[in-house]
Amino acid sequence: MDKLTQNATEIILESISDGVFTVDHEWKIMSFNLAAEKITGIPRDEAIGQHCWEVFRSNMCQDECALKKTMQEGKSFFSSSTYIINSRKKRIPTTVFTSLLKDKNGNIIGGVETFRDHSLVEELRKKLYGSFQMGDMISRSLAMKNLFKILPRVSESNSTVLINGETGTGKELMARAIHDLSSRKDKPFIAINCGAFPDTLLESELFGYKTGAFTHAAKDKPGLFVAADKGTILLDEIGDTSASFQVKLLRVLEEKKVLPLGAVKKEKIDIRVIAATNKDLLKMMEAATFRQDLFYRINVMQLTLPPLRQRMEDLPLLVEHFIGSLNKIRGKSLNGIDQTTLEILMGHDYPGNIRELENIIEHACVLCSEGDITPEYLPSSLVQQQSKIETEIDGSQFPLKAAEIKVIKAFLKKNNYDRKATAKDLGIHKTTLFRKINKLGIKLPKIDGRFKK
Repeated sequence: MDKLTQNATEIILESISDGVFTVDHEWKIMSFNLAAEKITGIPRDEAIGQHCWEVFRSNMCQDECALKKTMQEGKSFFSSSTYIINSRKKRIPTTVFTSLLKDKNGNIIGGVETFRDHSLVEELRKKLYGSFQMGDMISRSLAMKNLFKILPRVSESNSTVLINGETGTGKELMARAIHDLSSRKDKPFIAINCGAFPDTLLESELFGYKTGAFTHAAKDKPGLFVAADKGTILLDEIGDTSASFQVKLLRVLEEKKVLPLGAVKKEKIDIRVIAATNKDLLKMMEAATFRQDLFYRINVMQLTLPPLRQRMEDLPLLVEHFIGSLNKIRGKSLNGIDQTTLEILMGHDYPGNIRELENIIEHACVLCSEGDITPEYLPSSLVQQQSKIETEIDGSQFPLKAAEIKVIKAFLKKNNYDRKATAKDLGIHKTTLFRKINKLGIKLPKIDGRFKK
């Protein structure tokens, strides 16, 4: 009977589409089913006897192995955000389930791991995201979609681009997307923050220098303009440069030649220049703090990135993106955020824009071990800010806000607390209503008007 049971088990293991393998206490593979062969591209004969990390080369092998945790803690684990590297060196997204392997007497003889290939799911996900993704930027907002539409044409040209946007809106990501979509994509992309260096150091970084140009210049050093030859250079925070440096930069852009410090002969360069700033260069020109001729040299194509507060419909998408990325980096399997946490996040204005949101989510991911992120894992200042707003409004210090609360509550009640229908009646976008509900501290009953009992 035992032999029949064993044969039946082997038939089942060979028939399922999930990969299954077992290891002993030395982490050497003892069994390897047919699906495991197909997913990894490694024959069973080659896999058996090897250490599991030699076969799978997973991100969990580098960080936190679920199978190791199972063996140490004696309980099963599930990971939804991991991957393996197959025999063709291709990254395969997988979900993993681990448990102890016991003999018929209940003795622990190793561990067993079941893994599922999610390549098709990932491909469908990419296609879905593709309608609102460009490079590493993702957005559902109309303003960003309009930028995405013209970006391929901007990239194909060799024109200088000026990217405007507040700090943290993703100006470098935009510049990198332009480079990656251009014919220069296989050449260097170099970014430098012009505001982070004093003039002399910025010149030596960009233009390079010759031996003896200044004290400690013991040998020639090529500048970033030369290093980016045939590629793209991003001059970030160009509005922070001095008038004297702007003159030198203008000459480089006009001549397409660079003169290293201490040199007598100029060097030819072939680069595409992208400039970025969080300042109003037009106002700076009026105040004579930014050169007009340089502005018109870099302002061939101008792209403006909207701040996060003007594209709040993107917040749930960005949160999901950041959690997915951090799950992979940290070997975690967080599901997402709960409703209350989303409401708190939607009620914030984000002066630091997308970078601030990313930092908030990373803060929460460090503290939260599993499941959904709840308010207790958010930065305390963010939660306190929301509580303060609610307290101020409850104190009826602002009659206009009190009237707005009354109107919103009336329409919510009329629509059985269906926020989409309420937003339509009020003539505003549902995300705008969402933000108002949170900012005004309107408490909703624990029902969802979209579903009828």
